[in-house]
Amino acid sequence: MGTSGAGDGAGYRILVDNGEYWLRNRGDIAMMVMTVQRLRERWPGARIGMLTDQPRVLRAVLPEAEPVFAAAGGHWGRSGLAGQVDALVGTKLVGPAALQWRAATEVPKHHLRGARKQVRDMLRGEREPEPAGIPELPPVPAAIRTASLVIAQGGGYMTDVDLYQAHRTLNLLEQAQRLGIPNVMLGQGLGPMQHPELVRRAEQVLPGVDLIALREGVRGPKLLAELGVPAESVLVTGDDAVEFSYRMRRPEIGADLGVCLRIADYSKVSDSARDTLGAVVRARAEEFDVALSPLIISEYDSEDRTYTLPLLAGAPRVRPVIGRGGSAADVARQVSRCRILVTSAYHLAVFALSQGIPAVAVTASQYYDDKFYGLADMFGAGLRIVHCDVDNLESELTRAVRELWESASELRDTLQQKAVEQIDAGRAGLERVFRLVPDTAE
Repeated sequence: MGTSGAGDGAGYRILVDNGEYWLRNRGDIAMMVMTVQRLRERWPGARIGMLTDQPRVLRAVLPEAEPVFAAAGGHWGRSGLAGQVDALVGTKLVGPAALQWRAATEVPKHHLRGARKQVRDMLRGEREPEPAGIPELPPVPAAIRTASLVIAQGGGYMTDVDLYQAHRTLNLLEQAQRLGIPNVMLGQGLGPMQHPELVRRAEQVLPGVDLIALREGVRGPKLLAELGVPAESVLVTGDDAVEFSYRMRRPEIGADLGVCLRIADYSKVSDSARDTLGAVVRARAEEFDVALSPLIISEYDSEDRTYTLPLLAGAPRVRPVIGRGGSAADVARQVSRCRILVTSAYHLAVFALSQGIPAVAVTASQYYDDKFYGLADMFGAGLRIVHCDVDNLESELTRAVRELWESASELRDTLQQKAVEQIDAGRAGLERVFRLVPDTAE
């Protein structure tokens, strides 16, 4: 398996999969950062490879890992002195330049998708829509052949909503099992999962995973039991981004009202619900005499930016919005200056609760129901869930915002203690992972 057995992990090759190969979601990046930092603490001499389709950008946002370029076959980079030079040049020069160039030139992809769809529809004429299925997947990355450990890092991609990534990860884990390589899943949010082919593949692969650590205990354990995963292979640890954000907490309570609205294929929000949300947050900011803070966690298709910023029009005070090149830490620091926030993006709620900041979660899909109810179970009080399709949305949102605004101070210590418990659970789970890798090469 390519290990030398050194106590500092020298000779180990840890291959890490994730749900965000394009590095446009700061919540996913926060999970990557914590995963790599925790591994590096135990094995400072190991090679930690992160699968990505943006190898130059990864050098900038995650300098402690090396990019494994999935689209080019997924090979390890150069080793020895040449590899050290690659890492130095990448993290100091190439990576930051690539990140800034992308931030300055990126065009929202929905415009391009719309144009492609028009062309495709014209070529198809009046033919029936193509049946929903599994898109063609790339080969399993070549780097797995010399890996000492394979990790499917935290995320919400093992679901019908993301069939491509779910199957890609299952293929990777299955190949690790065939090669006898320890394989684990960390910080996972599973489901909804009803697609027949995905269920079939999950039943084949997941029972063979050495350890599955879940970010919530409401949906995941039951689903894994139905898929045949042994109970002794399952832990509930919390989200990997909890520790990342907890470190950004401030000693004093914030004063801003944070807001983020995401509308995507997997989270449909009606125009009327969107307008109601905007009216409520603007009215409450005026009532409390505070600033609204736009919080942008995802730059994919500008899905957060496009729908959040219009909500601020007419508000008396608005904080500057983060630039496209901003980091996950930048967003976590923005969150730390909020007293509460209103969000339809899961990881912003994680960022808030981990710092002791209550949140109103707005949901419009089963996918986000599962996320937010699982998160509420992990943190207890402090997360209020409001469904966009309720008849009295304005009054429900207004009541939730007011109540959390009043109780923010008293909830703070309890939420931070829940964060500490999850951090401890996550680290304890990793101890089990560390023991899977032999200390000596065979």
